[in-house]
Amino acid sequence: MTADADSEMLSITLAEGARRLRAGEITSRRLTEAFLDRIAATDDEVHAFVTVTSEAALAEADEADALLASGDAQAPLTGLPVAIKDVLMTKGVRTTAGSRMLDSLIPPYDATAVGLLRDAGAISVGKTNMDEFAMGSSTEHSAWFPTSNPWDLERVPGGSSGGSAAAVAAQQCIASLGSDTGGSIRQPASFCGVVGLKPTYGRVSRYGLIAFASSLDQIGPFTRTVEDAALLLQAIAGPDPLDSTCYHEPAPDFSAQLERGLDGLKVAAPREFFGEGMDDDVAAPIVAALDLMSAHGAVIDRSPSMPSVPMALPVYYILAPSECSANLARFDGVKYGYGARGGESMWSDMEATRKHGFGREVKRRILLGAYALSAGYYDAYYLQAQKVRTLIRREFDRVFAEHDVIVAPTAPTVAFKRGAITDPYQMYLNDIFTIPANIAGLPAISIPGGFGADGMPVGLQFVGQRLQEADLLGVANAYERLADWPTTPPVTAANVGST
Repeated sequence: MTADADSEMLSITLAEGARRLRAGEITSRRLTEAFLDRIAATDDEVHAFVTVTSEAALAEADEADALLASGDAQAPLTGLPVAIKDVLMTKGVRTTAGSRMLDSLIPPYDATAVGLLRDAGAISVGKTNMDEFAMGSSTEHSAWFPTSNPWDLERVPGGSSGGSAAAVAAQQCIASLGSDTGGSIRQPASFCGVVGLKPTYGRVSRYGLIAFASSLDQIGPFTRTVEDAALLLQAIAGPDPLDSTCYHEPAPDFSAQLERGLDGLKVAAPREFFGEGMDDDVAAPIVAALDLMSAHGAVIDRSPSMPSVPMALPVYYILAPSECSANLARFDGVKYGYGARGGESMWSDMEATRKHGFGREVKRRILLGAYALSAGYYDAYYLQAQKVRTLIRREFDRVFAEHDVIVAPTAPTVAFKRGAITDPYQMYLNDIFTIPANIAGLPAISIPGGFGADGMPVGLQFVGQRLQEADLLGVANAYERLADWPTTPPVTAANVGST
């Protein structure tokens, strides 16, 4: 196999890979070997993976090739290599959630989304790095190491799903799974120049997802194209009796609207998403994207106002920490995970466990949440935040009564240099444009929307109506075809061998 052939393999999409595997043009083993070789050649610089499962992946690839050769391969993603965020349980494979608290956890079961991905025939090449317990916007809060952005190794890939985004951008896998609580799929997708989809809350089962904030968490795909995002969502979406918040209806055909155009599309660009806080080098590509959509028949309405949207950030930082303080109470070192021993009592051991097992950002959010839920403050903080959450949902409903889709920047800046942001509040502002969709439980997607400072990617975000992922994906696909922005960086240290 030549270097050119290897390069072609690494740039393959899910849709193309499925077609070529079934046509016998390539084998799953050769495809999987190409990506494993890529990981070996580049991950010393990118640090996208916590665990690489080479032996298991090659064994699964051989099984896939046998099925393909016999004509018995019915699963849609048979033989295609993907990666999984380290917050999702994987049977027999170390799962840490980026925390020392779970350093030695080997789950006895798969998360539902992971199991469905396996049922669809996909092959996992490993687990990707992340901010600890999904709390962060830069993947600098991993207990193991920071991940680098393949477009510029001195910059962050976003977070918390930074490893999943970087792995796709660095061509270390065809696609990956992440989780999104306040933007943790879309913001890394923006920073790394790939496609990232957060489905409607409840569209994908959360069973086996190590919980951060249970009313906000949602699993979704990173891909190179919108079409691939539809294919991956098709594989993991659907009802699950193990998750009571999951929708009971079968998933629709998410690819049904991919051929739609933009003509006559009613697009809202609410002023609150285009105001203070957005860098000029982000604003320019977003405005150009709106102009491109308008030139191809979309009706752009910049007049809608959503006055409660600016409150989404403070609402989130009451609700999410409150839920995480309850969810993370289970990590006490008594039954599983890291546990300090030898103290004067069980309580002193528990205190030492949480002191050394949790990182600084996790401790910060636990304290915020415990305070908001404490006696005397519950009504003033948590209850008020829930009321504003209802206002935000109603404002989205009002806008969608007259528009098909909402468009906004994904992040207010391009990827920043590692270590550049040390103030927690400044870090939280990275999610100012993504959090509203989580608060309202709506589907949203970030796709490449151009380039800003120093050639760094800028993400364009579309927000859709509840359970209308097919329409959302159709709009995103129509823009993607018009713009045709690249989703992999030019040759850099992160592209070893890509000459």
